Amino acid sequence: MQLSKSVYLVGSGAAGFSLTHPSDCHIYLVDGGGQAALIDAGAGLGKTAVLENIQSHGFSLEDIHYLFLTHLHADHAGGAAGLHGAIKNLDVLVSQKTAFALREGDEAAISLAAGKRGGYYEPEYHFEPCPVDLELVDGQAIQVGEVRIKAIETPGHCAGHMTFVMEDANRTYMFSGDNLFFGGKILLQPLPDCNLQEQIHSIEKLADLSIDVFLPGHGCISLQDGQRHINEALSWTGRCMIPPGFI
Repeated sequence: MQLSKSVYLVGSGAAGFSLTHPSDCHIYLVDGGGQAALIDAGAGLGKTAVLENIQSHGFSLEDIHYLFLTHLHADHAGGAAGLHGAIKNLDVLVSQKTAFALREGDEAAISLAAGKRGGYYEPEYHFEPCPVDLELVDGQAIQVGEVRIKAIETPGHCAGHMTFVMEDANRTYMFSGDNLFFGGKILLQPLPDCNLQEQIHSIEKLADLSIDVFLPGHGCISLQDGQRHINEALSWTGRCMIPPGFI
């Protein structure tokens, strides 16, 4: 599904557009011209459909040079190992603070057992370890062809969460992962590394970005006036209230 001149949706699960496996998050492809990147990997159970969607838009797998992971919950990063194995010379990029968990396939660090208890994953599902080529830090920018993708640390939903911001054709894109959703909603969970105060601070860091295209990890997207979703969340915190929850 082509969203703009440079961004495609190549994966999405039951909490989105049902393009691939039900457990998948939104998986975005960024076309930088000569090089391309993926934002998030899904759970890994829909890998074949993701690869087919990439190729159906005229891209070869060799065009994909980078995989940016917003965070390591299984619906976003469980597919990293499979994509790394299927796409030659794919560099995997993740927060410095959680790179160890991806390398080790650390299911405790990503609270996979809680996800299974919640019915999001089958009991036999496992989080596969994956090599990490670059550990991202706050403010780091990566050139992907003709576009630059900047990483912003946005913990709160979980430790090591990253939001990615891209400038292209005079428009500013934000890939928010599970940091923020359409309508200014957030997703707090009863997990050890979920922190409300960090979540609020992370949203405040986005206040002055003038986002045009808002691309979250699940649910509705916004191709115009994306900043309004950030502003909506800030309108709640500005009144000493918690933004509504994403369901």
